[in-house]
Amino acid sequence: MTAPEPARDDRPTAVPAPETPAAGSPANERNAAGSPANENNAAGNALTGSTATGSPAAAGSPAATGTEQRERDGIGEVVLRLDGVVKTFPGVRALDGVQLEVRAGEVHCLLGQNGAGKSTLIKVLAGVHHADEGSITWLGEPFAPASPQAAMRAGIATIYQELDLVDDLSVAENAFLGHEESRAGFLRRGSTAHRTRQILARLGHDHISPRRLVRSLPAAGKQIVSMARALSHDARLIVMDEPSAVLAHDEVENLFRIIRELTAHGIAVIYISHRLEEIRDIGDRVTVLKDGRTTAANLPARSTPTRELVSRMTGRTIEYVFPPREVKTGTTPLLQVEGLTRAGEFADASLSVKAGEIVGIAGLVGSGRSELLETIFGARRADSGTVTLNGKRITSIGAAVRAGMGMAPEERKSQALLLDEPIYRNMTLATFSGYARGGFTDVDKERSASAETADALELRPRDVSRPVRTLSGGNQQKVVVGRWLLGGTKLLLLDEPTRGVDVGARAELYQVIADLAARGVGVLLVSSEVPEVLGLADRVLVMREGHLIHEAPASEIDEATVLDLVMAGSLMEGEPA
Repeated sequence: MTAPEPARDDRPTAVPAPETPAAGSPANERNAAGSPANENNAAGNALTGSTATGSPAAAGSPAATGTEQRERDGIGEVVLRLDGVVKTFPGVRALDGVQLEVRAGEVHCLLGQNGAGKSTLIKVLAGVHHADEGSITWLGEPFAPASPQAAMRAGIATIYQELDLVDDLSVAENAFLGHEESRAGFLRRGSTAHRTRQILARLGHDHISPRRLVRSLPAAGKQIVSMARALSHDARLIVMDEPSAVLAHDEVENLFRIIRELTAHGIAVIYISHRLEEIRDIGDRVTVLKDGRTTAANLPARSTPTRELVSRMTGRTIEYVFPPREVKTGTTPLLQVEGLTRAGEFADASLSVKAGEIVGIAGLVGSGRSELLETIFGARRADSGTVTLNGKRITSIGAAVRAGMGMAPEERKSQALLLDEPIYRNMTLATFSGYARGGFTDVDKERSASAETADALELRPRDVSRPVRTLSGGNQQKVVVGRWLLGGTKLLLLDEPTRGVDVGARAELYQVIADLAARGVGVLLVSSEVPEVLGLADRVLVMREGHLIHEAPASEIDEATVLDLVMAGSLMEGEPA
């Protein structure tokens, strides 16, 4: 398979200037060449979706973005425009001059790797975050929603990948949650149920009872309730974050039918997905984000070559500083996983890790990566298959820890740390019995052992009596890793080890992981950051939709190839390429 080379230049490729909109059109206020993010590059860096240089695109070509193309696609006036939007968190510039233009009645697809800024962008639109710089225009007016409720009232509804429904409320109660119908202080349940029934009929799901509890619905049904909530607010724009991730094939077809009906009535949809075949099926135009920047905008969804989409997503501005190391692994597998299966999550997973080896699993959110790690650790019960560590069968967390396995989970705050307890107590959590004497805990011994580990990990600050809540994300992660160092761990499972960690702390964590391998500890890690997997691992496994589909030495696979493998409908599976 021939994979595209990652983009070397972070700037957009020079393209022809965009079409001139009709007088009075919202699009006439500012074109892409004049937006804040491109002032220094002028028309040469306009983001109109072509890779041609200097000459206008022919009508009907992949780069055609003129009025004829929009009329042919049935796309209306601009309802949302973002110019130079910036959002910064401590240590991270999540959005760095984003441009986006969405028109009435279109499905505008937002594409980018995990960490590209998509989630931050939709939270800015939803009123969860507030932009630090740049401008947002909604229906021709400046827009800065103070809260999610304000965004909803303005006509922008967001359906998150993790649906924010209340399981123990009815369908109708969820649909009108926050703006319930009432009279004289009493809820009008009959009227609410009637209006919900009308909305469900509009969505083609009048068989769902408004009085049914949401917890009794399948995933597809819950998604319909989220759409009903959006329509109960008379939404003009619906943002859908990975809406097909939990749906079966026939349910995806029904989702697309609903989306087409919504856009036929002039409702705009921002559709976020990693699946290129979906983008080609349902999308009108595509905007690509990379490291918080817009690298291409208004690309034709159905005809833009996959190689161009992949190249726009690759090549990074963030430095990944990986420590050099001499790989010395054992000759026999330390961890052996054979035919591991959990229905609906992953199937027939087989892998091995040797002592001193770092094995990385690359895959999209929802591919089953985290579930696989948790099952290996014994936190989930497998339907079939076996996990052995040094020849000992692992069927529970207790068995895993006794055999020398440790795990740093993705959600460290909720799954790994006691935030209000001191650092030393968090570090000794897995080996607590070793610090007990006569029924009492030897606190001095706990502190001493934890302080040595804190020094080895360069924890900052070093005071192990501080509550772990007061540490930065990177130092909290060091505490989780330090817990397993105290326990003499032989194999460490790492799920998103640098999530929420600033760029400087990443390099320190990378060194910690390399040092563990140098000491003979086997490491199995999962990360959404493809360069992180390639830079840390000796061997890479690629996972897609619950299956391990490819294995290769890290030196023999690149970022574009990994993306190609994980994105169904890309270079391997579909046209155009």
